[in-house]
Amino acid sequence: MKALIETIVTPLVDHPEDIVVTEAEEDSKVVYHLTVNQNDVGKVIGKNGRIAKAIRTVVYAAKTESNNRIYLDIM
Repeated sequence: MKALIETIVTPLVDHPEDIVVTEAEEDSKVVYHLTVNQNDVGKVIGKNGRIAKAIRTVVYAAKTESNNRIYLDIM
């Protein structure tokens, strides 16, 4: 899932070397924290959050075998 997130975000940013995806597993959910360069945050979020919503939709649709819910935080 980390590779999928990085693959989606890399073409959107000017500083792809600053992309960091961390995974935190909690009770019944898995949270992915996406961190990008401060100058690229607006590009990843997009106008009115459209790009962020699209990224989340793809990530949620690519659910793994486990029944855990998946969340994506963009920082």
